[in-house]
Amino acid sequence: MEERIITSTKGVEDNEVENVLRPSTMEEYVGQEKVKNNLKVYIEAAKKRGDALDHVLLYGPPGLGKTTLSHIIANELGSTLKITSGPAIEKVADLASILSNLNEHDVLFIDEIHRLSRSVEEVLYPAMEDYSLDIILGKGPSARTMRLKLQPFTLIGATTKAGMLTGPLRDRFGVVCRLEMYTIEELSTIINRNAKILNIEIDKDACIELSKRSRGTPRVANRFLKRVRDFAEVKNSKKITLDIAKEALNMLEVDDLGLDYTDRVILNTIIDKFHGGPVGLDTLAAATNEDSNTIEDVYEPYLLQLGFIARTPRGRIVLPNAYKHLGKKISADRQKYLNMYVQGEEDGCNK
Repeated sequence: MEERIITSTKGVEDNEVENVLRPSTMEEYVGQEKVKNNLKVYIEAAKKRGDALDHVLLYGPPGLGKTTLSHIIANELGSTLKITSGPAIEKVADLASILSNLNEHDVLFIDEIHRLSRSVEEVLYPAMEDYSLDIILGKGPSARTMRLKLQPFTLIGATTKAGMLTGPLRDRFGVVCRLEMYTIEELSTIINRNAKILNIEIDKDACIELSKRSRGTPRVANRFLKRVRDFAEVKNSKKITLDIAKEALNMLEVDDLGLDYTDRVILNTIIDKFHGGPVGLDTLAAATNEDSNTIEDVYEPYLLQLGFIARTPRGRIVLPNAYKHLGKKISADRQKYLNMYVQGEEDGCNK
């Protein structure tokens, strides 16, 4: 399968570079101004009271800096950060072990918190609310519950699917932050900063070009910067110029809007095999040989943001903007269908 440069998987080398590029303070963290300003107030108030910061939920598309923000929160609090993920906590005993080993005011970061099992999640409720852990001893009629007190701690949960969180879990987060896609200006600032850390110069035009193709996502921008740096070094250039940036991104099959090979496969499949849609997610996944969750979580958000596809009750459809971008003609019947869809959406909004 072709390697996708914007995938969320990381190699060991990329992880090491990512840690170097990761900002450690709120001042260094670019973007998400509303979230940052609110968190500064909550953190300062918690420090003045000597209390643990209220539990924080961070949600939004992948690659926007949820993990980075958790590091910064722990750093600003002067606390220790412990990291795990929802799928990694398979048993209640796993969670009990993690919670019982937390020190006072430690920060526990759980990535993909929406993937916690129901039994594990229920143990988390009293831990978040009362800083206590209920343990069942024995089985059957002789079973009894023992409550252990925990040190006050802050739980930071991160998810790309806030809607999949249960109501009781979501309600226990005192601070809920939605992370938004980044602007070209914000991404340019991030790329400029990280180019200095990587000890390579970058032209302003090259910086803007990388920003335009980074899908509004810092993780993608950092990955593009590292790959374009490779091209510059091979060409014995000490500076990333606009020409080098364009050549590198074109070889990576990333177009002017940041769409890569797989994005175009998805759009072309809907257009060519399913006459522009509607097509169900599972059918689309089978036709493109991609996992349905990957399509929904990684590919669709940006295509929806561009107005290239739409989700309808019957499935996904490709919109006129995508036809234009791909250089494909829309048949008269398809144009009529799309006009009816757009009119229906407008009628729904006017009700």
